[in-house]
Amino acid sequence: MTMTPIMGTLAGIALLLALILRFKLPAFLSLLIASMVAGILGGLPAAALLRSMQEGMGGTLGFVATVVGLGAIFGSLLEQAGGPKAIASFLLQRFGAGQAPLAMVLTGFVVAIPVFFDVAFIILVPIVYALQRRTGESLLKYGIPLLAGLAATHTFIPPTPGPIAVADILGADLGWVILAGALAGLPAVLVAGLFYGRYISRQIKVPAPPAADEGPSAAAATSSPGPFFAIIGLPIVLILAQTISGSLLPAPPPLVVFLGHPFTALLLANLLAWYWLGIKKGKKPAELLQVSAQSLQPAGSIILLTGAGGVFKQVLVDTGAGEQIASGMAAYGLPVILFAFLSAALVRVAQGSATVAMITGASLCAPLLAGSSPSPGQLAALAIATASGASVLSHVNDSGFWLVKSYLGLDEKQTFQSWTVMITLLALTGFAGACLLYWIF
Repeated sequence: MTMTPIMGTLAGIALLLALILRFKLPAFLSLLIASMVAGILGGLPAAALLRSMQEGMGGTLGFVATVVGLGAIFGSLLEQAGGPKAIASFLLQRFGAGQAPLAMVLTGFVVAIPVFFDVAFIILVPIVYALQRRTGESLLKYGIPLLAGLAATHTFIPPTPGPIAVADILGADLGWVILAGALAGLPAVLVAGLFYGRYISRQIKVPAPPAADEGPSAAAATSSPGPFFAIIGLPIVLILAQTISGSLLPAPPPLVVFLGHPFTALLLANLLAWYWLGIKKGKKPAELLQVSAQSLQPAGSIILLTGAGGVFKQVLVDTGAGEQIASGMAAYGLPVILFAFLSAALVRVAQGSATVAMITGASLCAPLLAGSSPSPGQLAALAIATASGASVLSHVNDSGFWLVKSYLGLDEKQTFQSWTVMITLLALTGFAGACLLYWIF
């Protein structure tokens, strides 16, 4: 039976949620099955459907697999060298105890650029414990700012996997996404992390768990943060230099284009981290090889999931569902940026995973752009809006909810009042920033 492409797409989305929520099927398999159902019900012949799936998977992974893989190794090399704690110790010393929440916001914002959210939080939460014991304030006064900084970068700024996947599916330039993510993310983290963190810490008094000396290690406290800041900043500066030169110059210098490509920029950062933070500090190549290999295990699932999202997008393009949705949106006056936010938000609330929500939202949004000519800045703003929608209302179906509850010693109600409200404020403020940037760009 053949439905209209839109009906086929809705059936595919409903099946996707059912497979994940009811049958607990992995999101990678669920996306592929939903893509096939949407394609068949939308009128694609079997041979054309299989071609669409192959093109969608291959076209997406050619870029994403390389960048996510390089980013995962890069983050693990920084982590094993003690980079997160060295950065946190430096910022705490620079800002002092009175401005410790701001120091934790900045720590999270910087550390989550190369390190996965949950790993960075587990590494840094002992510093939050130490601050609470030293000051006697609520644990949330330092924990919420740290979580906001980590979540903002994890959501908005490549080379974290979510923004990379969204940027690739939407066809957005990575340099523009970094710029838009920073412009939207910094106000969001101040609102959600500092202002709300100060408020909720007065409402909920939480002590640190009893434990011995969980503060920064002596090695981390005495390590110079300079190499970590420099190595983290290198790929971002190179990518932004390529983007800016491409916007300002009719013919950017070939060397800038080459060095500023995400492949080259991240590869250089990996080589510097391998030598400067590994070999020069006495690490054996075999140790570094093991660290790098372990980092690719979580990256593999993200890469496959992103590829499946590319399949879903391609099927929507080839069935014509994207054009029909775009026409319907135009008839009702619904802006594409609002559609991007809402579609990702609905998937997020339904099934919990921010990564699945980002990829599904971007896959639904990408076909709508076929008949328009958004600027590079507008594409980046759309990517940030999609990522914002995928972050709202973290609740019991999100692993992050339980991670925060466990490490901060909260009950379910307190986790809703602190973490869920904070991440939603972060998402809404980020979306507001994305809308402003979309209008400006």
